[in-house]
Amino acid sequence: MKLDARRVYLSAPDVGSVEEAYVMDALRSGWVAPLGPQVDAFEREVAARVGRAHAVALSSGTAALHLALQTYGACPGTVVIVPTLTFVATANAVRYTGAEPVFVDCDPVNGNIDVGLVAQLLRQLRVSGRRVAAVVPVDMFGACVDYGALLPVCAAASVPVLEDAAEALGATYLGATYRGRPAGSFGRAGILSFNGNKILTTSGGGMLVCDDPLLAERARYLSTQARQPVPHYEHTEVGYNYRLSNVLAALGRAQLVRLDGMLARRRQLRERYAKLFASVPGVRLLGDGDPGANCWLTTILVDPERAGWQARDLAAHLAAAEIETRPLWKPMHLQPLFSGAHALITGAAQRLFETGLALPSGSALGEEQLGRVFGAIGQFLDER
Repeated sequence: MKLDARRVYLSAPDVGSVEEAYVMDALRSGWVAPLGPQVDAFEREVAARVGRAHAVALSSGTAALHLALQTYGACPGTVVIVPTLTFVATANAVRYTGAEPVFVDCDPVNGNIDVGLVAQLLRQLRVSGRRVAAVVPVDMFGACVDYGALLPVCAAASVPVLEDAAEALGATYLGATYRGRPAGSFGRAGILSFNGNKILTTSGGGMLVCDDPLLAERARYLSTQARQPVPHYEHTEVGYNYRLSNVLAALGRAQLVRLDGMLARRRQLRERYAKLFASVPGVRLLGDGDPGANCWLTTILVDPERAGWQARDLAAHLAAAEIETRPLWKPMHLQPLFSGAHALITGAAQRLFETGLALPSGSALGEEQLGRVFGAIGQFLDER
């Protein structure tokens, strides 16, 4: 699908001559099938970027979640704690293993998992005799979860953490305990996504990152159809076709070279949005501008009683001007797919879903496009 030049997208891929050179080099090398020297280099470079010893390049962030959960022992009869405010892939990956997702609500300020509720839920599940295979916090919209609070809670319950940093490459944690640590470095393992709308894209792709060589080896083995190391094709268990191609890894390496510049551009956009809405009653940025966030998507929250309008009103106005926006994730406990699932809910995620709106935030946004966005928002605000 070709992008419509008239439309301003939420987070379009930011690619150019650097990416073209890397991809052409991969093509000319003859390594066009899955695996190859670009994959090996991409794994080393991403592992170094997030402060991990090992990385396994995969076809998606969802694949990374699935494999990690399998290595954690998620299976039928176990449960996995997942934030209700997340993309469906987090919960789907739990179901892939046969385990049951149990949902927990979020902090109303930043949308990240409510650590107090996690502690309460772990106690409830222990009393009921359920085995918890993992807690999967999600670094929402590129802002790290409060790992200084969460990790001790999970350690006390002897439950491992799997960090879903799909949206958070380039973010850092600024809490006192782990100050300065990058997203993806928390828990027994972490996962990243390189989908087309992410900070860094390989078109489609993801990565599992960890410090445990056995975990990385197991994930790598399962991701290549669980083929035994013999000359013929020998298989003793079910595996998956989850590895990233050498060509797409080349694209990812080029993006990694440019990552700091792309992060800076997104931060600049968030600061400009913050200035635009600073004097608008009833409107604030989700997370109140966490300086450690990667600013993947700048999201506003609208209090309709104070603002006099709703998030969906602005969304409709911008859509009429060919400007893409998006509501926050619809909570998993409200999804028909997960109706009836065990959940510990305060209503915070539902309120964020109903009042939040993600605005165009891509690093490829030019000044002409940005002028259209700000002009349309200004017109909307003037009319009210």
